[in-house]
Amino acid sequence: MRIICDAPGQTCNRLWTYVASISECVVKRKHMVILFYDWTIEDFPNLLNCPFIHFPLWHKWYLERGNGWNNYKGLTWKATHSKRMDKVFKFFGCTKGWHTRDDIRYIKQAKQQLQHIYRPKQEITDKAEALISEMRQTSDLVVGMHIRRGDYATWHNGRFFYSLEDYHQFMLRIKELHKDKRVSFFISSNESFDLEQFEGCSCRRFGKEPSGAILDLFTLSLCNRIAGPFSSYSRWASFIGDVPLCFLESKDQQFTDESFSKIVDFFHFENGKEIFDW
Repeated sequence: MRIICDAPGQTCNRLWTYVASISECVVKRKHMVILFYDWTIEDFPNLLNCPFIHFPLWHKWYLERGNGWNNYKGLTWKATHSKRMDKVFKFFGCTKGWHTRDDIRYIKQAKQQLQHIYRPKQEITDKAEALISEMRQTSDLVVGMHIRRGDYATWHNGRFFYSLEDYHQFMLRIKELHKDKRVSFFISSNESFDLEQFEGCSCRRFGKEPSGAILDLFTLSLCNRIAGPFSSYSRWASFIGDVPLCFLESKDQQFTDESFSKIVDFFHFENGKEIFDW
């Protein structure tokens, strides 16, 4: 039985951490254990209640009492950032899931089951599907635009940080690429801004919603195309939704149909292009 003992980064890093192990369990009918889960775990009931995936530290009654969640997050940090605990995990044969991202042996065979296991709760899927359905009534092509700024101002010296006007220009170029179609944009961002500044582009987004990050993530996976800076977030939406993605790599980037391709695993696009691990 594989035991996943790491907890890297934010939600989508965690989701990618489990893919290889879940895929192997699906194909070989094995069981696995996830020790440290993300706080969004309840947004994925099929994952939390999967009969062959076990969460021994999941105790809802404790987590929701007093300082439960903060205590759990503190425990997670200490356990996953300790050389002593690394030795303990190694002794018991635990696996760091983040190091299995290049194990693609079972992903293709397990893909349909992965899409079921990683499907969010109905409250989220209903909202996302309703919005995309409404947008498609007046659009031939819905493009998901992942606008990530914030920490990207300093991450890798701001290499993937773009101004809102840069994103506006990206959208106009994508719209020009499909000038024979009615194009609209679903905006996914954790930043507040006025959509009216994207003049000439029909844009929609959610307001502040419960489970907002997962709601946006699932909505991106329903779009016809996705564009965004280098991120495990848009990469996950492309992978789980089978949606062609284009990473935004420079502010003067131009687009062709070949710019977009589906993510087939953490390090590869369907067109064969390799993704470097920043």
